[in-house]
Amino acid sequence: MNSMLNDGDSVVDLGCATGTTLLQLATLLSKKDLQYVGIDNSSAMLDKGILKAELFSQQDRLHFKHGDIMKVKQPETGAFILNYTLQFIRPLHRQQFLGHLFSNLRPGGICILSEKIISHHSSLNRTFIDIYHGFKKEKGYSELEIARKREALENVLIPCSYEENRSMLQTAGFIEVEPFFQWFNFVSFLAVKPLCEHP
Repeated sequence: MNSMLNDGDSVVDLGCATGTTLLQLATLLSKKDLQYVGIDNSSAMLDKGILKAELFSQQDRLHFKHGDIMKVKQPETGAFILNYTLQFIRPLHRQQFLGHLFSNLRPGGICILSEKIISHHSSLNRTFIDIYHGFKKEKGYSELEIARKREALENVLIPCSYEENRSMLQTAGFIEVEPFFQWFNFVSFLAVKPLCEHP
């Protein structure tokens, strides 16, 4: 990622929550002259992000905005980050949203998309979910907490398949779309906007 960003670029995290991802990137990419922007619709989350930035002396580089990510206007952005965000947007609007982000990226800009995915093989899908719930139990979550979280997300979090996510990025205009991480039913893609428009 470091080599794909230019000095002066903005890195925009959509659905940034408390800014943890941006703070990590600001630390890892400290030698680059980058600006970090977090956008979220939760004022409480953004307040925590502002406090974190101040605590780690990053308030000059990290900026937080309250707003609707569907209406983002960040022309010539160097990188957009969507960490488990697209899955909460209605499927009908996802393609248009990714196209909008593509148009806001500078040529050569990148989009990092991390999503929970669904397998079209029902037995594999069930196995992956069971493994994930087992992982949560190992981390100290109770059966009740896991069940409540699952119930809260039902019909709110609507995952697509690996192929569907990749296809949406390609349809938006990204020529290079590659996964850089996958763990069972979680995947992260790196998508690069071409340096020049293709006919």
